[in-house]
Amino acid sequence: MKRIAVIGGGVSGLAAACELEKKIKNGAELEYVIFEASSRFGGVLQTENIDDFAIEAGPDSFLTEKTWAADLCRELGLGNQLISSNDGERKTYILVKGRLVPLPDGLMFMVPTKIQSTLLSPLFSWTTKLRMLAEWFYRPASEVHESTVAEFVQRHYGREMVERLADPLLAGVYGGSADELSANAVLPRLVELEAKYGSLGRGMVALRKVRREKQSSIFTSLRNGMQEMSDAMLSRIPEAARRPNAPVQSVAPESGKWLVVSNERTEEFDGVVFALPAYVCADLLQSSAPQQFSSDLRQIPYSSSVTVALAYDEDIRVPPGFGFLVPRSEGKRILACTFVHQKFAGRAPGSKALLRCFLGGSRDEQILHSTDKELEAIVRRELGEILGLSATPLFTRIYRWPKAIAQYIVGHKAIVDRIKSMLSEVPGLALAGNAYGGIGIPDCLRSGSEAAMKVLSDFAITSPRARVNQ
Repeated sequence: MKRIAVIGGGVSGLAAACELEKKIKNGAELEYVIFEASSRFGGVLQTENIDDFAIEAGPDSFLTEKTWAADLCRELGLGNQLISSNDGERKTYILVKGRLVPLPDGLMFMVPTKIQSTLLSPLFSWTTKLRMLAEWFYRPASEVHESTVAEFVQRHYGREMVERLADPLLAGVYGGSADELSANAVLPRLVELEAKYGSLGRGMVALRKVRREKQSSIFTSLRNGMQEMSDAMLSRIPEAARRPNAPVQSVAPESGKWLVVSNERTEEFDGVVFALPAYVCADLLQSSAPQQFSSDLRQIPYSSSVTVALAYDEDIRVPPGFGFLVPRSEGKRILACTFVHQKFAGRAPGSKALLRCFLGGSRDEQILHSTDKELEAIVRRELGEILGLSATPLFTRIYRWPKAIAQYIVGHKAIVDRIKSMLSEVPGLALAGNAYGGIGIPDCLRSGSEAAMKVLSDFAITSPRARVNQ
């Protein structure tokens, strides 16, 4: 009987524990414990329901094309709870010189695929529009070195595209900067299109033909909020295997086992899955892992964020669509704002409205030290300047996420490859989380599942049923 410790009860840790539980149900001889430092499991998946408003503290959805998240929901019995974003109303705005300008039709991430609508858009100058036309004749380079997102976008479309689109998009998703994040790590599909087609526009048009056949909406969520997913995963884990309020103080190998110390209690395990931020793993493994291993983990930086949700008792006047992004040049603290009641059905009752603003990121870490009163004042003032919104909200909810989002800077892939290489030589040890293979919910779910499978394969653990089917 093998014992596995899962350290961290967020999305990745729950996915790892569910994978282990599935193997036990199929007859595998093992047991596990999942340790969580706080009183609740689920990490960033946290939905607060107030007076029929569904407020997300963390992610409000996941990308539909990453199907393993929806597949897990169906496996958990949540298939009838999956809902699609209101893509018929999908429109995103960029704040340009104090005015909200819609993204032109046919813009896929930051690649124009419908030249006419882009040429007619006031979002870009004619210099940039001419660069977009010329980009269709861009040929693959014989050799391209790893570059930042800013360098990558600039060589195709110029600096204005970086400042008006790429940087605010990445600030809204990663809380990071286009001048620091790696194109190879953050935009691997676009890098592949560049290598194959040269022109991103021509490559994206080819990709869109395939997408049109496979996908109906960009975002998917759950009817009662994203926490439904973590609650469903937690329900699969026996109470005896759950350890809330159990921060882990140390993990050390000894005589082929792993000694895990939590709340002054030492337990022995055969394998350990670390589902924690990379810098926390580095601290826990510092005395027992090679120096290079801990050093690589510490090289992965993280950004912090704050979400501020505001509920309104009236149908406030906001433009149709999902929300807006704010370039750094506009001098605002708000990075992005989602019109939640327009993005997903059922998030606000009747004609009431729900907005969610994002602040912080790698360029504004100090905002985490602002008081709730100060944060609300900042958001309400800037919403007034951008939307002309003067109504007093019914209530406001503020959520802080310190050092929560891994930043895939230049060299990230090389760091992760070294970490994986060293892990392959240590039986019974695996890492999971948003630091290694993607920051989205589907990526974290897959990361946790794969970490559990790595530990099981190290010990050649398979279920009797699986062996019969081999």
